[in-house]
Amino acid sequence: MKPGLARGVRLVHDPVRDADALLYPEGSLLLAGPAPDVVRACDGATDVEGLVRVLSAGYADVNAEDVTALVDDLVARRLLADGGPPVTAQLCAGDPAGGLLPIGMVAELTYRCPLKCGYCSNPVQLTPQPELTTDQWITVLTQARELGVLQLHFSGGEPVLRPDLPDLVAVARGLGMYTNLITSGIGVTEGRLGRLVAAGLDHVQLSVQDADAPAADAIAGLRSHDKKIAVAALVTATGLPLTVNVVLHAANVDRLADVADFAARLGADRLELAHTQYYGWGLINRAALMPTADQVRRAGLAAAEAYQRHGKDIDIVYVEPDYHTGHPKPCMSGWGSRQFSVSPTGVMLPCLAAEQLPGPPPPNVTEASLADIWHSSELFNRFRGTEWMPSPCHDCALREIDFGGCRCQAFQLIGDAAATDPACTLSPHHHLLADEAAHAGTAERPAIVPRRY
Repeated sequence: MKPGLARGVRLVHDPVRDADALLYPEGSLLLAGPAPDVVRACDGATDVEGLVRVLSAGYADVNAEDVTALVDDLVARRLLADGGPPVTAQLCAGDPAGGLLPIGMVAELTYRCPLKCGYCSNPVQLTPQPELTTDQWITVLTQARELGVLQLHFSGGEPVLRPDLPDLVAVARGLGMYTNLITSGIGVTEGRLGRLVAAGLDHVQLSVQDADAPAADAIAGLRSHDKKIAVAALVTATGLPLTVNVVLHAANVDRLADVADFAARLGADRLELAHTQYYGWGLINRAALMPTADQVRRAGLAAAEAYQRHGKDIDIVYVEPDYHTGHPKPCMSGWGSRQFSVSPTGVMLPCLAAEQLPGPPPPNVTEASLADIWHSSELFNRFRGTEWMPSPCHDCALREIDFGGCRCQAFQLIGDAAATDPACTLSPHHHLLADEAAHAGTAERPAIVPRRY
């Protein structure tokens, strides 16, 4: 093993935290102690024994077992790879800051999208307000880096519809942030992708609706499957890492194995198989989309089998449906603790669905700085930590793991955003969700209401 950086991974030094971090598709890893120096010594040509000799020049009593364990762990995480390129570090912009700092930001550049997917989490009702301008977005990106953001997700809608996307990617990359493009592929051409790569784009996440063209096109509401295949080929030709994202629901979940094989043929580095989250259009279409308990059981088996077939070459992430598991999903890894989103009109939220919650109007980046909103706004502080939690969450041993579940789901289902997420078996309202899941598919499914802008 002669470790170097894996494809799509970067090492940066973050002066906001005074820490080094490995940035990679959809994630980041803060490094501590001697770990950054170990990573810097990885040049793709030196074996672990050689790394120990290099490190011994700067450290006393270097333990070869510790170095081996760290390298093995980073290889297992797909952050280092045998024969990968030498590690070079980029200095991020920013000055030291204290307090709770966010890692990730979702920049929803526009809600415009040519697809009509009935599971879309975009808001159903949109206020007729102008999108943020290029200069306003540049201000947002600059403030986001100053606040501590390392991972930036350009999303929508379809972000490629913004002609200034390459400019925004260039600004973000110049600040040191890792840039992810989340796209339907519609509108991505060789020329546009080339400009994004030149601007410093790090990674592409491509949404795919199914492995079968007619079924995929039916879900998308237009003929788009063949276009996605072509876009995947363009992305892999650039050398960028490619994630294929598939939202699972009653109409496609039984083809999970075919979807995994399809992603492998596309040359994907990562495959995200995530059951529908019932927000926005997904909530409207819940009765049509929710799989049966037997479908969910089979999907879990198929995901495990897909990992056996493709896990060596593809990082496969399977997200189980909390409607069926009895375990709530962690609310954004802690409300207002790791990430936030900014809508096309500048609304800053702890999660994409939080604008629906009752209370004061959500803060807007055109009226306050990101730092003021993050640290001081009522919305971001409402469910931070665990002190706000009622029983049974307040006394639960898992409160620092699942954070009481999803605030938006609790509000949607029982009208109380502070209540225990009904997905949890300990919730007094769990029967509402469990009954919904148990009866999924027992009656004739309604037609899907297509997303519209």
